[in-house]
Amino acid sequence: MYDLCQSYLEPGFPVVNGHEIDFSDGRDVHFLHRISPPAVSIGTSCNAVFYSSGISNPSSLNLAYYSTVQHKVARVRSFDHSGKDIDNEPLYEISVQEEITARLHFIKFENTYIETCLDFIKDHLVNTETKVIKATGGGAYKFKDLIEKKLGLKVDKEDVMTCLIKGCNFVLRNIPHEVFAYQKDSDTEFRFQTNHPNIFPYLLVNIGSGVSIVKVETEDKFEWIGGSSIGGGTFWGLGALLTKTKKFDELLQLASKGQHTNVDMLVKDVYGGAYQTLGLSGNLIASSFGKSTTADKEFSKEDMAKSLLHMISNDIGQLACLYAKLHNLDKIYFGGFFIRGHPVTMRTITYSINFFSKGEVQALFLRHEGYLGAIGAFLKGAEQDNPNQYSWGENYAGSSGLMSTSPDVYPMQRTRSGTFDMLEMDRLERPLVNLPLLKDPSTYIPDTVDLTDDAMARKYWLTCFEEALDGVAKRAAASQPDSVDAQERAEKFRQKYWNKLQTLRQQPFAYGTLTVRSLLDTREHCLNEFNFPDPYSKVKQKENGIALKCFQSVIESLDSLDWEERQFALVKGLLAGNVFDWGAKAVSDVLESEPQFGFEEAKSKLQERPWLEDSYSQWLERLKEGPPHKCALIFADNSGIDIILGVFPFVRELLSRGTEVILACNSGPALNDVTYSESLIVTERIAAMDPVIHSALRDEKLLLVQTGSSSPCLDLSRLDQGLAVLVRERQTDLVVIEGMGRAIHTNYYAVLRCESLKLAVIKNSWLADRLGGKIFSVIFKYEVPCK
Repeated sequence: MYDLCQSYLEPGFPVVNGHEIDFSDGRDVHFLHRISPPAVSIGTSCNAVFYSSGISNPSSLNLAYYSTVQHKVARVRSFDHSGKDIDNEPLYEISVQEEITARLHFIKFENTYIETCLDFIKDHLVNTETKVIKATGGGAYKFKDLIEKKLGLKVDKEDVMTCLIKGCNFVLRNIPHEVFAYQKDSDTEFRFQTNHPNIFPYLLVNIGSGVSIVKVETEDKFEWIGGSSIGGGTFWGLGALLTKTKKFDELLQLASKGQHTNVDMLVKDVYGGAYQTLGLSGNLIASSFGKSTTADKEFSKEDMAKSLLHMISNDIGQLACLYAKLHNLDKIYFGGFFIRGHPVTMRTITYSINFFSKGEVQALFLRHEGYLGAIGAFLKGAEQDNPNQYSWGENYAGSSGLMSTSPDVYPMQRTRSGTFDMLEMDRLERPLVNLPLLKDPSTYIPDTVDLTDDAMARKYWLTCFEEALDGVAKRAAASQPDSVDAQERAEKFRQKYWNKLQTLRQQPFAYGTLTVRSLLDTREHCLNEFNFPDPYSKVKQKENGIALKCFQSVIESLDSLDWEERQFALVKGLLAGNVFDWGAKAVSDVLESEPQFGFEEAKSKLQERPWLEDSYSQWLERLKEGPPHKCALIFADNSGIDIILGVFPFVRELLSRGTEVILACNSGPALNDVTYSESLIVTERIAAMDPVIHSALRDEKLLLVQTGSSSPCLDLSRLDQGLAVLVRERQTDLVVIEGMGRAIHTNYYAVLRCESLKLAVIKNSWLADRLGGKIFSVIFKYEVPCK
């Protein structure tokens, strides 16, 4: 580790041979303090070849490095109100401070630009204390002399397979929707898989010049169990002989346009149809290139390339399937230079695995398989810092995303950057784990609607986010009135997020399964990248202050009701509070045009019972007949009226029944959602007014925790570890999830091992219509686990 002080990347550097290579993508990026020695992975695109030192013309170079990135964060601090008129003072102070966070960068270059890559390393990642650079892959040998001469460093070569396994484990553990299955002739090419909490064991089939098949059992235990000399090098070599095409990508393009049945002999060519005795379809290949022995004609380059690709892919698929069955494994991850995201390759391997395993084994591919070697080499070089002890999250603002495999789109998309693709991973402050109350973490899917599959919903939501973009940019600029460049940064944000939306229109699978949550999270990432950490901070400050002034009168009104009336009033208050969502256009328009719109006005907007989803009667019966819950975990949503006049009276009632409460709020800002730091101040003020809340805090019957999230939605598989510990310790037996983002866009179908309440007001007309309701329809879902 060494220091690199204030190295600054200009937004548009460098220009080489007329080609601009823009690493920062318009962002101001500072690299400060401790930066790990960089790791490069050079070779056959997959960065590793088991049978040879690399295909003779390696086509990509992958660079991995760690940096500390300086960016702005919003902080809140309680004022000392002693001796002051607190009614006329802000509730708390808001400040924007500089914070340094860790980021991993993975850049994939075309080897044409190796000199540029080495210049970048020399200028920005190397100083006088740097002695070595980690390298892996076939190119680590081919380019060793160039690297050492250019950088003046010793190349420390790492074992290829070890790096691949480390990289694979890292992405499987840290990137949701990393794994996908390829679907032939589907509207969406990729079917992304849910991350399993236990990633082991699995089979990794790495296809470079040849094929390596590795059984991975634990983080550090893996075994090479087989392979084949017939792999990517075979396809390239024979393809060059057959077609006179020397470039691998051109050979793939020929194959994508070919018709293999013109060259291959099918079962029906031999038997006149299907071979029913053996259950073989007439369209199965009986003999690759079989027609070349009898046909008196020339075959096209395209047809021969397609036949060759099928032959090798089928052979690899069958071999992988046999090894998987032999070792009782049902997960096979394919990677390597031969895959390259090419549709025919993935389709053929998928078909082969499915055919020979009779559907018992699944062929799986990795969104970032091209980075595995570089990631592994970096992790090997940074072992003293133990990067695996942290959780990491993909930064959508800085990552290129998965490109289309369509023959028509793929070449165009390759020229999008002209030179490289990028993956950026941000280190999260605290480890993230599953909510212990999930019934089956391995099948939990946070999102209610998959926009990748649902074309109508995708079109609506992308348009919705596009139409809201100008307003978001305007609010971002307005949130920093004293900043001279706020308007300029807001425009950069607007353009960046607009471009992301256009990419997702063409490639909805770019960052995994496309959902409303991912669209919201990408927007938050883009806002943060251009130093707008909390555009709604002043709005939340004002609304929290106003709501606190009403708290006591709301409590007095509730206390005057008899028990049954109070239970309904509490639920109605929760729902009315949830109306105050600045992320919903129908609401933000009202809040901006009608400043007097308040708690009572929100109640009048609510749908009358029976609600769209209505199990309130069952909830009331549970309260009447059942014992108090031991502990309730409540995921809060919005600041202001929502948490203060909606959630806290509900919390107070639970506490009065003898139920402990864990109140979970976002770790970081998103829209007008309440953050953990804001909740501490709000709770302190409420406790000063209310003896129930005061004593509960004192006796640790009311606990405030952070979720580990900075999203308007909620992923119960990635929650703060401290929250999970508390849930276990307090024997939590009730989970309350409120808000459209947390209870409808996500977790609507989440199955828990305890009782749960999911409640929200639908503030989007299109969504309400799709669910069979109208705007301001109510969802009140009380669920009891099946015994």
